[in-house]
Parts: sequence; C-alpha cells; structure tokens
Amino acid sequence: MKSALVLGGTQFVGKRLVELMIHEGMNVTIATRGNNPDPFGDQVERIKLDREDGGTVANALVGKKWDYVFDHSCYSPLEAKQSLEALKGSISKYIFISTVAVYDFGSDWVEENFNPYTYSIELKGRREYPGIEGYKEAKRVSEAVLYKYSDVPVATVRFPYIVGTDDYTNRFQFHVDAIKEGKEVGVSNKGAKFGFIDSGDAARFLLALAKSDVSGPINAGSAGDISMNDYLETISRIVGKPVQYSSDPSHNRSPYDLGQSLSQKVDYALSKGFKFKDMNELIKELIHHYNK
Repeated sequence: MKSALVLGGTQFVGKRLVELMIHEGMNVTIATRGNNPDPFGDQVERIKLDREDGGTVANALVGKKWDYVFDHSCYSPLEAKQSLEALKGSISKYIFISTVAVYDFGSDWVEENFNPYTYSIELKGRREYPGIEGYKEAKRVSEAVLYKYSDVPVATVRFPYIVGTDDYTNRFQFHVDAIKEGKEVGVSNKGAKFGFIDSGDAARFLLALAKSDVSGPINAGSAGDISMNDYLETISRIVGKPVQYSSDPSHNRSPYDLGQSLSQKVDYALSKGFKFKDMNELIKELIHHYNK
C-alpha cells in the first residue's frame, strides 16, 4: 500500500488530492499548522508543523517514511531546503506545487523557458519575498533548491489560475458577480492573456504524476489561453449583462489583472498522456455555476 505526505492539504486542490488518495486506499498524512479543521476524520494521520519554523519541520518529519510528498505550502527556498533535509532518506518522489509565475510575463511559455537547474540560489524566508514579484522569485528559487539538493526524483508543477466550484478565493466568481450586478471591473490591459486549470484536474494530475516516471519541470492546465477581454465578454454573453469597465483600473480591480500576459503551453504534459478539461468548456461551466 502506497503512502503519501501532503504538506498543506486541507482546502481546494490539496483537499481534492487527499480525497482521491483515500478513495484509492492509500495511507495519507497531512501536515499543517493545525489551525483549520479538515473533513477527513480518522481516514488520515495528522502532523503539526510550521513551515516558517525549521525546528518544527524537522521534529515532525525526521524518522518517518512515505512514498510520495506533495508540497502545497512552500513559499520560500529556505522552506524547501528544510523539508528536503528533514525528509532525506524517507521518500521516493517529491512533487512541488509551483506556478506559471516562474516565467517572465508573456505567452506560450514552455518548460525550457525557465531553467531551475542553473538558477542562482539564495536561501531566504517567505517574508523576504513581498508582492507578486516576490512570489515569482520565491517559487523560482524553491524549484532550484529542490533540484540541487534532493536525493530523489523531483517534479515541479507549474499551474496557471486554479478554478473550480470549490474555489475558496472567489476570484472567478468575482467577475461573474460584478457583471451580473452591473458593477464596474478594473482592468489595466484587456489584451492580457492567462490560463486555467480545473481543481479536480489539478488533483488528478498530481496523483498521476506521482505514480509516473515523469520528473522535472512540467506545465499543467487546460490547453490554450484567453484574453481578459474575451473572458469578460464570455461572462457577459452568458449572464446577459454588459461589462462595465472602470475608468480607474485600481477600482474594483480584477483579481486576474496582472497588467500583462502570463500563459504557458502544456504540450509536454499532453505528450505524457495527461488530460485536462477543454478551457472554453471549463469557463462556460463555471460561469453557469456562479450565475445560478
């Protein structure tokens, strides 16, 4: 029977992943700060740790063994390094939830457009990486740390915006509600493109990736991308209300508004047999859900 450690994992994709593994009869351990309840009852084991306190990480993980580790809660290279040290000799594969944000702004990036194997490493904590630029850099250096120091295969999964009916961030719903209610939406660049992945797809992908022999950087998500303009106009058509753009982009600003495009290709994942929902169908499905 396979076993897995999920760092983070009490909501959204992590929650879905845990549910999948329980259904398959795997032994699952979730490691969090213990601040939020989870719905898994006695179906999982629990470990308390604080990713910002390396001592708690070592005390919680050293001496235990798992087949797979899924890291949802790492937001700095220092945390990545501490986890590797605590898990040394105890796992067979490390799956790191990274982001499309490791790439520069632009469209259609492929895995080779960011090379973590040669990226400069400086070990810093998450509070030293403020804002979107800090988030991008923290994930880049974390990938670099994992490939440099891990003694087992590592896969770093670069997700776009994760969406689903269980999305606690309400970012997708923000746009549907705004248009439905006739509110203005702040957008600085209507032509900026981005992509999506369904939360269920994301969980299924992570588990399938762990079981596979695939390692290294990998983009995951629905194929293609969509511009902010086309995204909002799609909502408008289904809701039956026009988009009201704010004259000040900072007013009621779209949570997807980065000012520039940030999207990637998923050809490599598709070539390895992984499957994702059609993006246009995913978008329409969610619009109808939130328009109820």
